[in-house]
Amino acid sequence: DPAAQQDEKSVVEGESVTLDPRVTKNPDNSMVWYFNDILIAEITGDQSKICTDDQCNKRFRDRLKLDHQTGSLNITNIRITDSGDFKIKIIISSSSTFSITRVKRFSVSIT
Repeated sequence: DPAAQQDEKSVVEGESVTLDPRVTKNPDNSMVWYFNDILIAEITGDQSKICTDDQCNKRFRDRLKLDHQTGSLNITNIRITDSGDFKIKIIISSSSTFSITRVKRFSVSIT
């Protein structure tokens, strides 16, 4: 979605970065994080999952933390291979038949 908001982040290798979508988390909303289109984390209601597949586990092993209140994603001990596009999809459900999806992108470069 080219109309999505995009933040640019430049991070020194080995440091941490927090990607904050700056939204107020509503229990009815779902939030799903992707890295270069790989699903890396999701919050649905009061449940959260991080790196549920092997590809994600190998890449980010124990380096991702998710904030349930804000939906923000923290990446610790960042590596050159973490450069790329992170995006969060926020699915706002107003009823069982209607939902709005907002997308926010973060372009992360490691120096």
